Amino acid sequence: RQTFLQVLTDDNADALFSAAIVALVQWQQASRADALPPYDAALLARELTLFPDWYVARHLGRTLTAQQQHWWDASCRLLIARALAQPQVFVHRDYMPRNLMLSTPNPGVLDFQDAVYGPISYDVVSLFKDAFRSWPAARVAGWRRQYWEAARTAGLPVADYPGFCRDFDLMGLQRHLKVLGIFARINYRDGKPHYLADTPRFLRYVREVVDGDAELEPLRQLFDSLDLAA
Repeated sequence: RQTFLQVLTDDNADALFSAAIVALVQWQQASRADALPPYDAALLARELTLFPDWYVARHLGRTLTAQQQHWWDASCRLLIARALAQPQVFVHRDYMPRNLMLSTPNPGVLDFQDAVYGPISYDVVSLFKDAFRSWPAARVAGWRRQYWEAARTAGLPVADYPGFCRDFDLMGLQRHLKVLGIFARINYRDGKPHYLADTPRFLRYVREVVDGDAELEPLRQLFDSLDLAA
Protein backbone atom coordinates (compact mmCIF):
# COMPACT_ATOMS: atom_id res chain seq x y z
CA ARG A 1 0.00 0.00 0.00
CA GLN A 2 3.03 2.31 0.08
CA THR A 3 5.03 3.77 -2.77
CA PHE A 4 8.74 4.43 -2.59
CA LEU A 5 7.98 8.15 -2.67
CA GLN A 6 5.98 7.86 0.54
CA VAL A 7 8.72 6.11 2.48
CA LEU A 8 12.02 7.35 0.96
CA THR A 9 14.47 8.87 3.42
CA ASP A 10 18.15 9.72 3.30
CA ASP A 11 18.79 6.53 5.28
CA ASN A 12 16.82 4.00 3.21
CA ALA A 13 17.34 5.49 -0.27
CA ASP A 14 20.38 3.31 -1.07
CA ALA A 15 18.48 0.11 -0.31
CA LEU A 16 15.33 1.14 -2.18
CA PHE A 17 17.19 2.39 -5.25
CA SER A 18 19.30 -0.78 -5.29
CA ALA A 19 16.09 -2.81 -5.53
CA ALA A 20 14.80 -0.49 -8.27
CA ILE A 21 18.05 -0.90 -10.23
CA VAL A 22 17.86 -4.70 -10.06
CA ALA A 23 14.26 -4.63 -11.33
CA LEU A 24 15.12 -2.16 -14.11
CA VAL A 25 17.99 -4.31 -15.36
CA GLN A 26 15.69 -7.37 -15.36
CA TRP A 27 13.09 -5.44 -17.35
CA GLN A 28 15.67 -4.26 -19.86
CA GLN A 29 17.12 -7.76 -20.28
CA ALA A 30 13.71 -8.94 -21.50
CA SER A 31 13.72 -6.36 -24.34
CA ARG A 32 12.90 -7.23 -27.90
CA ALA A 33 12.24 -4.88 -30.77
CA ASP A 34 8.80 -6.12 -31.82
CA ALA A 35 6.98 -6.07 -28.47
CA LEU A 36 6.32 -2.37 -27.77
CA PRO A 37 5.81 0.79 -29.86
CA PRO A 38 9.08 2.48 -30.87
CA TYR A 39 10.26 5.59 -29.05
CA ASP A 40 10.96 7.11 -32.43
CA ALA A 41 11.83 10.59 -33.68
CA ALA A 42 8.18 11.54 -34.09
CA LEU A 43 7.30 10.68 -30.48
CA LEU A 44 10.42 12.36 -29.07
CA ALA A 45 9.57 15.50 -31.07
CA ARG A 46 5.93 15.52 -29.97
CA GLU A 47 7.02 15.35 -26.36
CA LEU A 48 9.48 18.21 -26.79
CA THR A 49 6.76 20.36 -28.37
CA LEU A 50 4.98 20.40 -25.01
CA PHE A 51 7.61 22.83 -23.72
CA PRO A 52 7.05 25.70 -26.20
CA ASP A 53 3.32 25.04 -26.51
CA TRP A 54 2.44 24.82 -22.84
CA TYR A 55 5.27 26.13 -20.67
CA VAL A 56 6.45 29.00 -22.86
CA ALA A 57 3.27 30.04 -24.67
CA ARG A 58 0.65 29.26 -22.05
CA HIS A 59 2.50 29.57 -18.75
CA LEU A 60 4.98 32.33 -19.58
CA GLY A 61 2.70 34.01 -22.10
CA ARG A 62 5.59 34.33 -24.56
CA THR A 63 5.87 33.71 -28.29
CA LEU A 64 9.27 32.56 -29.47
CA THR A 65 11.13 35.03 -31.67
CA ALA A 66 12.83 33.84 -34.84
CA GLN A 67 16.15 33.63 -32.98
CA GLN A 68 14.62 31.76 -30.06
CA GLN A 69 12.92 29.35 -32.45
CA HIS A 70 16.29 28.75 -34.12
CA TRP A 71 17.88 27.90 -30.75
CA TRP A 72 14.97 25.62 -29.91
CA ASP A 73 15.05 23.78 -33.24
CA ALA A 74 18.80 23.20 -32.97
CA SER A 75 18.39 21.86 -29.44
CA CYS A 76 15.60 19.49 -30.48
CA ARG A 77 17.63 18.12 -33.39
CA LEU A 78 20.53 17.37 -31.07
CA LEU A 79 18.46 15.76 -28.32
CA ILE A 80 16.46 13.60 -30.73
CA ALA A 81 19.55 12.45 -32.62
CA ARG A 82 21.38 11.54 -29.42
CA ALA A 83 18.36 9.65 -28.05
CA LEU A 84 17.99 7.61 -31.25
CA ALA A 85 21.73 6.81 -31.26
CA GLN A 86 21.53 5.08 -27.87
CA PRO A 87 21.09 1.31 -27.52
CA GLN A 88 17.37 0.53 -27.52
CA VAL A 89 15.56 -1.44 -24.79
CA PHE A 90 12.17 -1.56 -23.09
CA VAL A 91 11.38 1.87 -21.58
CA HIS A 92 8.75 2.28 -18.85
CA ARG A 93 8.69 6.10 -19.38
CA ASP A 94 7.73 6.94 -15.78
CA TYR A 95 10.07 4.73 -13.75
CA MET A 96 10.20 6.86 -10.61
CA PRO A 97 9.56 6.48 -6.87
CA ARG A 98 5.90 7.46 -7.15
CA ASN A 99 5.32 4.44 -9.42
CA LEU A 100 7.33 1.90 -7.42
CA MET A 101 5.68 0.16 -4.47
CA LEU A 102 7.06 -1.65 -1.46
CA SER A 103 6.30 -5.31 -2.12
CA THR A 104 7.67 -8.83 -2.18
CA PRO A 105 9.52 -9.07 -4.51
CA ASN A 106 10.52 -5.42 -4.36
CA PRO A 107 9.49 -3.18 -6.09
CA GLY A 108 6.01 -3.50 -7.47
CA VAL A 109 5.82 -1.45 -10.68
CA LEU A 110 2.83 0.75 -11.56
CA ASP A 111 1.76 3.00 -14.45
CA PHE A 112 3.48 1.08 -17.25
CA GLN A 113 0.80 1.58 -19.91
CA ASP A 114 2.94 4.04 -21.90
CA ALA A 115 5.93 1.71 -22.19
CA VAL A 116 7.92 1.84 -25.45
CA TYR A 117 11.10 0.53 -27.03
CA GLY A 118 13.74 3.22 -26.84
CA PRO A 119 16.89 4.75 -25.29
CA ILE A 120 18.54 2.72 -22.54
CA SER A 121 19.25 5.72 -20.29
CA TYR A 122 15.68 7.02 -20.15
CA ASP A 123 14.36 5.08 -17.15
CA VAL A 124 17.61 5.64 -15.26
CA VAL A 125 17.10 9.40 -15.54
CA SER A 126 13.46 9.06 -14.48
CA LEU A 127 14.50 7.17 -11.35
CA PHE A 128 17.18 9.55 -10.09
CA LYS A 129 15.99 12.93 -11.47
CA ASP A 130 12.55 12.65 -9.95
CA ALA A 131 9.63 15.02 -10.34
CA PHE A 132 8.91 15.23 -6.63
CA ARG A 133 12.24 14.90 -4.81
CA SER A 134 15.79 15.96 -5.65
CA TRP A 135 19.00 14.30 -4.47
CA PRO A 136 22.56 15.63 -4.07
CA ALA A 137 24.66 15.29 -7.22
CA ALA A 138 27.12 12.94 -5.52
CA ARG A 139 24.37 10.47 -4.58
CA VAL A 140 22.89 10.58 -8.09
CA ALA A 141 26.34 9.93 -9.55
CA GLY A 142 26.81 6.94 -7.23
CA TRP A 143 23.46 5.40 -8.14
CA ARG A 144 24.06 6.05 -11.84
CA ARG A 145 27.39 4.20 -11.58
CA GLN A 146 25.69 1.37 -9.70
CA TYR A 147 23.13 0.99 -12.51
CA TRP A 148 25.85 1.09 -15.18
CA GLU A 149 27.89 -1.62 -13.47
CA ALA A 150 24.79 -3.81 -13.05
CA ALA A 151 23.83 -3.28 -16.68
CA ARG A 152 27.32 -4.19 -17.91
CA THR A 153 27.37 -7.29 -15.74
CA ALA A 154 23.98 -8.32 -17.15
CA GLY A 155 25.24 -7.92 -20.72
CA LEU A 156 23.12 -4.89 -21.57
CA PRO A 157 24.52 -2.70 -24.38
CA VAL A 158 25.41 0.39 -22.38
CA ALA A 159 28.15 2.69 -23.63
CA ASP A 160 31.43 3.11 -21.75
CA TYR A 161 30.88 5.02 -18.52
CA PRO A 162 31.69 8.56 -19.78
CA GLY A 163 29.50 7.93 -22.83
CA PHE A 164 26.67 6.64 -20.67
CA CYS A 165 26.91 9.71 -18.43
CA ARG A 166 26.56 11.92 -21.50
CA ASP A 167 23.59 9.88 -22.73
CA PHE A 168 22.05 10.22 -19.25
CA ASP A 169 22.42 14.01 -19.27
CA LEU A 170 21.06 14.56 -22.79
CA MET A 171 18.20 12.10 -22.37
CA GLY A 172 17.41 13.88 -19.13
CA LEU A 173 17.11 17.19 -20.95
CA GLN A 174 14.49 15.76 -23.29
CA ARG A 175 12.51 14.45 -20.32
CA HIS A 176 12.89 17.60 -18.22
CA LEU A 177 11.65 19.82 -21.05
CA LYS A 178 8.72 17.50 -21.67
CA VAL A 179 7.77 17.48 -17.99
CA LEU A 180 7.84 21.28 -17.80
CA GLY A 181 5.28 21.29 -20.61
CA ILE A 182 3.20 18.51 -19.07
CA PHE A 183 3.01 20.20 -15.66
CA ALA A 184 1.88 23.45 -17.28
CA ARG A 185 -0.72 21.55 -19.31
CA ILE A 186 -2.02 19.77 -16.21
CA ASN A 187 -2.51 23.17 -14.59
CA TYR A 188 -4.18 25.07 -17.43
CA ARG A 189 -6.08 22.26 -19.15
CA ASP A 190 -6.89 19.96 -16.24
CA GLY A 191 -7.17 22.43 -13.35
CA LYS A 192 -4.52 20.79 -11.15
CA PRO A 193 -2.24 23.64 -10.08
CA HIS A 194 -0.06 21.84 -7.53
CA TYR A 195 2.17 20.33 -10.22
CA LEU A 196 3.46 23.78 -11.17
CA ALA A 197 5.10 24.01 -7.76
CA ASP A 198 7.61 21.40 -8.92
CA THR A 199 8.62 23.15 -12.16
CA PRO A 200 11.58 24.98 -10.53
CA ARG A 201 13.10 21.55 -9.87
CA PHE A 202 13.11 20.85 -13.62
CA LEU A 203 14.49 24.26 -14.50
CA ARG A 204 17.34 23.44 -12.13
CA TYR A 205 17.84 20.01 -13.70
CA VAL A 206 18.15 21.67 -17.13
CA ARG A 207 20.52 24.37 -15.89
CA GLU A 208 22.78 21.84 -14.21
CA VAL A 209 23.45 20.28 -17.61
CA VAL A 210 23.43 23.20 -20.06
CA ASP A 211 25.37 25.87 -18.18
CA GLY A 212 28.96 25.85 -19.41
CA ASP A 213 28.37 23.11 -22.01
CA ALA A 214 29.41 24.31 -25.49
CA GLU A 215 27.35 21.67 -27.33
CA LEU A 216 24.22 22.83 -25.49
CA GLU A 217 24.82 26.55 -25.94
CA PRO A 218 21.62 27.07 -28.02
CA LEU A 219 19.46 25.73 -25.20
CA ARG A 220 21.31 27.83 -22.64
CA GLN A 221 20.78 30.93 -24.79
CA LEU A 222 17.09 30.14 -25.11
CA PHE A 223 16.70 29.75 -21.34
CA ASP A 224 18.64 32.97 -20.72
CA SER A 225 16.48 34.86 -23.20
CA LEU A 226 13.33 33.60 -21.44
CA ASP A 227 14.76 34.52 -18.00
CA LEU A 228 14.54 30.89 -16.90
CA ALA A 229 16.98 30.67 -14.02
CA ALA A 230 17.66 27.57 -11.93
